[in-house]
Amino acid sequence: MRLLGRGACLLAALVVGGAGAGCANRMHDENLRLHEQNRELQARLDAENAARASDSEAPAPRTGPITQAPQPAAQSAAKLSPPATQQMARPGPALPQIAGTETIADPAAGTVTVRVPGDVVFDPGQATIRTPAKTTLDKVAAALKKDYPGKQIRVEGHTDADPIRVSKWKSNQELSEARAAAVKQYLAQKGVDASTLTTRGFGADKPKSMTDKSLNRRVEIVVITR
Repeated sequence: MRLLGRGACLLAALVVGGAGAGCANRMHDENLRLHEQNRELQARLDAENAARASDSEAPAPRTGPITQAPQPAAQSAAKLSPPATQQMARPGPALPQIAGTETIADPAAGTVTVRVPGDVVFDPGQATIRTPAKTTLDKVAAALKKDYPGKQIRVEGHTDADPIRVSKWKSNQELSEARAAAVKQYLAQKGVDASTLTTRGFGADKPKSMTDKSLNRRVEIVVITR
């Protein structure tokens, strides 16, 4: 009986010991698993913290309208100031090319000039307008009233350099002045504002040609377009 009792006790000890060892193994495995989870969780937290730090250092995205980068002063001035050719004063509408006349526009001087040959308007040595020339002057007057109302107009008389021989005028200077006055008076009669008309005689001082004297005998109607 004593032997049986001792055997039973030994068997019970073995059973209890085996159970304790199994529990210890399971606890060890569980600890390893928890440690691994903690390590993975810590790695995630570290990655998230690093991403937040990187976002805080990066420049904030633009949400407003994009503004143009500042330009050099020279480029800005070029855009603000039009070219010199655009800034030049415009002479206004040019007079139509009337048969028997020459029309010249000079934007730099601010003038439009109608040049009428003196031989068309006057007989040699005379300052009376010829009847055939009145049709031409009528067209000039109509164009002046239409395109340049209120503009100052200067009527200039020019002659050649041949001395006066048979004429009531003492010199080419006087003849040129008389011819300019005759054209001014005619334009005023045709409705051009007389207050805008002035005259000037140049005689032979401003020739147009050194070989063709007929080009020097002329009347120029100069419109001040500025």
